[in-house]
Amino acid sequence: MTKTIKFSILITLVALAFSFTLGNGKTIPSVDIKTLEGKTINTSMLSNDGKPMVISFWATWCSPCKKELNNISELYPDWQDETGVKVIAISIDDARNKHKVKPYVDSKAWDFEVYLDANQDLKRAMNVNNVPYTFLVDGSGKIVYEHNNYVPGDEKKLYKKIQELTK
Repeated sequence: MTKTIKFSILITLVALAFSFTLGNGKTIPSVDIKTLEGKTINTSMLSNDGKPMVISFWATWCSPCKKELNNISELYPDWQDETGVKVIAISIDDARNKHKVKPYVDSKAWDFEVYLDANQDLKRAMNVNNVPYTFLVDGSGKIVYEHNNYVPGDEKKLYKKIQELTK
């Protein structure tokens, strides 16, 4: 077998493995993150009793992130009533800025779970290159939708996807 054929087979196998772990059926990896109070939890513990979850990566220095989460926050009570969805915000603020997260969240009175990924282990494990980055997870724990960046109105598209899961 020539080196070119071996390389082609290797690339194909890597692409297949990548599609299984990052394509349809991708799940949330098992990584330790922190609560705003500093308690360590593993992401394998994130669940919503068979209902969808939105996981949004954000940072205090990211204006589009804050706009997205503030807009979702306004709609969240209705979303919960209608679909049972849970929103989880994962801050990627590093050690120098993580102290800004809790005061910001408290000032906005967000009613969803917020965690810290200061070492960005979860961010890397989920191949998040930049924020905002939003994932929709179905009731069985599979990632069914992901979106990068934010423009006003994206929260409406996200909600349509949530509704599709709960029909």
